[in-house]
Amino acid sequence: MIITVTPNPSLDRTIALDAPLARGAVQRSVSTTDEPGGKGVNVSRALAASGADTVAILPGALDDPVLVALRARGVSAVNLPIEARLRANVTITEPDGTTTKINEPGPDLSQQAIALLDLVVEHAPSADWLVLAGSLPPGLPDDFLAGVVHAVRLTAGDASPRIAVDSSGAPFRALIESGVKVDLVKPNAEELAEVVGGDPAAYESDPRAAVAGARLLLDRGIGAVLLTLGSAGAVLVDHDGAWFAAAPKIVALSTVGAGDSSLSGYLLAETSGANAPRRLAQAVASGAAAASLPGSVVPTLSQTFPDDVVVVQVALAAARPE
Repeated sequence: MIITVTPNPSLDRTIALDAPLARGAVQRSVSTTDEPGGKGVNVSRALAASGADTVAILPGALDDPVLVALRARGVSAVNLPIEARLRANVTITEPDGTTTKINEPGPDLSQQAIALLDLVVEHAPSADWLVLAGSLPPGLPDDFLAGVVHAVRLTAGDASPRIAVDSSGAPFRALIESGVKVDLVKPNAEELAEVVGGDPAAYESDPRAAVAGARLLLDRGIGAVLLTLGSAGAVLVDHDGAWFAAAPKIVALSTVGAGDSSLSGYLLAETSGANAPRRLAQAVASGAAAASLPGSVVPTLSQTFPDDVVVVQVALAAARPE
């Protein structure tokens, strides 16, 4: 069982254009899709699409469009009832794959922070993996994710699941600085640079630099780092080694949710007993498959091709970023 937690879920509307976006002009879309979203929700959607056992924990009323859409797609969810509607995000995709996102802040959850934490703590012992993913809505403190990890470890003890985190900005920084035990984090190049320094462009162009940056997180108590590098691929670094996988050549239709699909691919491989290189290959294959699909559609496992992904080991003696 993989439980995901999405503090700031959304209804994601993706509008596809047949020409480049022209600011200030009137354009017609060629297609529009609505999907339940937010990083954790996307991970659960991708897991469920591949037949994995998953539950999404999120705030929202049962009749909120996000919860309704999850039920329609057969994704199990546990909701924390709130009166406010969940946010709606808009993504515009252009023919060359260029993606523009406009995200709402989400409802204020200052009065529901403890209840949401308690809900996660209640369900965490039933999970093999607990995935905390996405941004925080107004009202939740920057250290909310760190607090959830601490509470789960303290309450569940030996029954604690392995914990993965995919976040950014102040919440991610607070998590790293807290020193709580996290088994896996999945930053991209910019998110990594926010907490350890270095140049995101260098991470994306040089696997050795990417490995060196990711290793700085291991020094801070993180068990493993899945660092996604967009069209360049990804690296996986743990205490046993480091590996790089270049992304396969694809025709990108939308990058929305590609990182979330990468994480779901990694977890699918890990729970099936795959070794580190194979987990990385599946993560890259799943991310590439997602980018080749329209809107925020998630791929099934059968739509991914990990055997086509070449994984190479990277020397652990790589120089660290300045």
